Amino acid sequence: MAYVIAFAGKGGTGKTTIAALTIRYLVEKRHRPVLAVDADSNSCLNEALGVAVHATIGSLREESLAMVRSGAERPGGMSMEQLFDYQVQQSLVESDGFDLMVMGRPEGPGCYCAANNIIRKYTDKLSAKYPYVVIDNEAGMEHLSRRTTHEVDLLLVISDPTQKGIRTAARINSLVDELNLNIGRRKLIVNRVSGENFARLKNSGMDIPFQEIYNVPEDEGIFRLDMEGRPVFELPPDSVAVRTVFEILDSADIP
Repeated sequence: MAYVIAFAGKGGTGKTTIAALTIRYLVEKRHRPVLAVDADSNSCLNEALGVAVHATIGSLREESLAMVRSGAERPGGMSMEQLFDYQVQQSLVESDGFDLMVMGRPEGPGCYCAANNIIRKYTDKLSAKYPYVVIDNEAGMEHLSRRTTHEVDLLLVISDPTQKGIRTAARINSLVDELNLNIGRRKLIVNRVSGENFARLKNSGMDIPFQEIYNVPEDEGIFRLDMEGRPVFELPPDSVAVRTVFEILDSADIP
């Protein structure tokens, strides 16, 4: 069974960048295939990884619904479930060391729960083929309440160095307990903050209900890559973000 790493946190914290760096870590240090899952309706993990997406779960679902409504004949006499399964398999973006599955943004109203359920189903189904699965969830806590994140070995909650970000992280931590989710280790990463300000944050008296708390300093290299639309794989190994994220993941004892 795959070792599953999932990400949570409010928007704008750099969650997707750290998810992409985690995929880079597994590719470069574990040398075994990774299934990357972009479970955010506002998909951008592919950009951080430097790959193009040709189909999403949301778009495939819309196409399937349109086929049902029109009564169109399915190829090879396949059932709708068989056809959809084939389409999902074909939609995987293949790259060096990882494959990517993307939820995307469904066009119809009220479709997000259905797309989340499909992502969960196929993540479970495909996990048997990969040693590692990395799930970049949407901002906030909807994915937890919908149980898209349900069986996870390592949950990385990403915050910025603000009270709002830390409070969101604390609520995510509480919700994991309330929903009785099957999650192994939890780590809080405060992103884009110096060591000095990180120490101030920890000593501020705010409730930070995590036993494992880390910080990732601001990295000008990531800012430049984002501005130029280049992937995290182009960051040099001595980049402060690469070094710090790799050290955090080393501490997680990932098999």
